[in-house]
Amino acid sequence: MRLDGIVKARRVLVLAVLAMTLAAAGGLARGADRGAGEQSVAGNEGVTAANVAAAPGAERPGGCTAIDRRVNLYAVELPKDPVTNQVRLGYGLTPESASYPGPLIEMIEGQCFAITLYNQVPAATLEALRTSTNPDHPLGVSLHTHGVKYTQKSDGTVHSDSFVPPGGSYTYFWYAQPRNTATGAQGTAGYWWYHDHVVGGPHGTVGIRSGLFGGVVVRRQGDPRPDRTYVLAFGDRQTINLRRSSEADTCDETNPVPGPTCVVAKVGEKVEFLVIGIGDDMHTFHVHGHSWADNRTGVVDGTGALANSVPIIDNKTVGPGDTFGARVIAGESVGPGHWMLHCHMQFHSDLGMSTTFHVLDENGAMTTHAGHAPGNPVQAAPAKGGQAPAAHGNHG
Repeated sequence: MRLDGIVKARRVLVLAVLAMTLAAAGGLARGADRGAGEQSVAGNEGVTAANVAAAPGAERPGGCTAIDRRVNLYAVELPKDPVTNQVRLGYGLTPESASYPGPLIEMIEGQCFAITLYNQVPAATLEALRTSTNPDHPLGVSLHTHGVKYTQKSDGTVHSDSFVPPGGSYTYFWYAQPRNTATGAQGTAGYWWYHDHVVGGPHGTVGIRSGLFGGVVVRRQGDPRPDRTYVLAFGDRQTINLRRSSEADTCDETNPVPGPTCVVAKVGEKVEFLVIGIGDDMHTFHVHGHSWADNRTGVVDGTGALANSVPIIDNKTVGPGDTFGARVIAGESVGPGHWMLHCHMQFHSDLGMSTTFHVLDENGAMTTHAGHAPGNPVQAAPAKGGQAPAAHGNHG
């Protein structure tokens, strides 16, 4: 816990900042071309001289000998939930692109990222969200990650003084440690997530529930790359990305834009789902018509005993704080169509914890969907018990 005087002024030293915005405006092409609504920080792009500057107070973890990527991340307040009137917050590569979930951060083992978080959430909003009984708990936001390596100064907690007060900034260092058989290091390749650890109280519970979370993928050299990645957080109130029922699927039949409320791909595209468990409940992730290998990459290479030991599944349990990846080929053998994606705890799906994986045909057109005319959103019928927030984000 912090004592009086923990909140101190931080000098703002801007030596060189490289703004990262990979929000490609393309359609549903293969490869690195992402939909207009998607944000990603990839780990295989060029390094510039501006990347080597470190903000005050930051420390590099062991192995981080150089900065491979400098990223700006903004925490902002978004429009309130139109149904519950809950405050919504989001991370973005720019203030205008903030969303929930926040931008996908992709790294390759061996890389070190310097991520500068700017807190643009008003102090009055953070004060209203405070639930801690400790009067000394500060106002601020933070960035805490799972999976990768970092020092305590990049832990994103109050007690390590690694949070960001309103109007301030702070740089975190993340290191994607490689596997090392000589030392026993298992490496950090896998599917992870990041989130706030300060808003409301020392565990950031209110920050997560308000929308301050996002996905992290760490790959090894040679790992198969997807055509598109969707981050899906299964959480309380039977929500997917804090939304449920008709709000969880707002794809337009004529012009579907990939994003948190539009899970779409062309037939044959390699699609990666990063599934996160947030909140306090257990859930199961199930997608109709598709299955995946239950291993680190979601893909089985080769044949023989090792390949045969990897189970192929289409349903997997996710608990609070858990993450996993699922890799599918859109429409493989089953063709284009509208495939349910939902929690298989039956009362959760009955209450609206469901969306749709829309697989377009080879021409990029959406197939006919019963009850909907072209140009209208594809929406599920509202479930009893209300709805979650409308789409205020841009990340898939």
